[in-house]
Amino acid sequence: MKLHENYPLKDITTFHAKVFANEYTEFASVEELKEILSSLVIVGKPFMILGGGSNVLFTGDYGGIIIRNVIKGIEVVKEEEDAIYVRANGGEKWHDFVLYCVSNNYGGVENLSLIPGTVGAGPIQNIGAYGVELKDTLHEVETMNINTYEIKKFSNAECKFGYRDSIFKGEQKGMYVILAVTFKLERNPKKVNVSYGTISKELEDMGIKNPTIADVSNAVIKIRSSKLPDPEKLGNAGSFFKNPIIENADFEKLKQQFPDIAFFPMHHGYTKLAAGWLIEQCGWKGKRIGDAGVHKDQALVLVNYGDATGKEIYDLSTKVIESVKEKFGVILEREVNMI
Repeated sequence: MKLHENYPLKDITTFHAKVFANEYTEFASVEELKEILSSLVIVGKPFMILGGGSNVLFTGDYGGIIIRNVIKGIEVVKEEEDAIYVRANGGEKWHDFVLYCVSNNYGGVENLSLIPGTVGAGPIQNIGAYGVELKDTLHEVETMNINTYEIKKFSNAECKFGYRDSIFKGEQKGMYVILAVTFKLERNPKKVNVSYGTISKELEDMGIKNPTIADVSNAVIKIRSSKLPDPEKLGNAGSFFKNPIIENADFEKLKQQFPDIAFFPMHHGYTKLAAGWLIEQCGWKGKRIGDAGVHKDQALVLVNYGDATGKEIYDLSTKVIESVKEKFGVILEREVNMI
């Protein structure tokens, strides 16, 4: 195990804020992880497991040890007539995994193209986009208990997935390191999910009438590239806020006051509101305070224009939350993890 002191996190987190970790190390195997966790160096010191750093905002320097998962590898572990089970290690980049599946004609994750971060971080957030969530194809999650070093596998049901939520973000937060994820995908898929309207429109513009999963992936990549800033060029973590979910009775009151309100119908008496629309109506789209700002094309995305600190980005998010609450009576929840 090699420890680096006063380690800059700017280049391993997508917000690229100027923050430092007291110490930093990484593991490329389960054995290395066990060695790190059992090391006396860890005893009594705070530590955090980090993947791609794409869904986290450090509001200040981290006084403990950052442990980064860099375990690589993708393999087919089981085949059925219409399904194939693919296991990806936690340190794999999520988009690389999606491209692997698309290139092999394994269907189910193509709508999740170009999402930043790693495979290991995906289940924590139950990542989702364009009508699809990770839980739709996840078969099981392989983990290590940070206290006992026991390897435990969680089934889809045991992960307790919710909207941008899971057992790893809730009741078992910080208790397990995700080592690998196995997905149940469709072999040679005959159908694709284009229920999200923007995809259908993009495919139509591309002149494609009978889309393959590769076509859907390309459409999603094109849409995301046009709407969301590249974190390599402009620091961000994608969507900063969750789309709020409210009861239908409250939604009807809002709709009377704001007839053009953007929303997504749901079941069981609830409606999902478009957080980006709410933020934009409060005048935040394109607004900048120092080097922290709200993206000019997508109000749901907070950005670092250069030298913004994590605290400055956090403070901006607080101002956004307060203004949305004042105008609409709706409380936005941060999707990005605050450290």
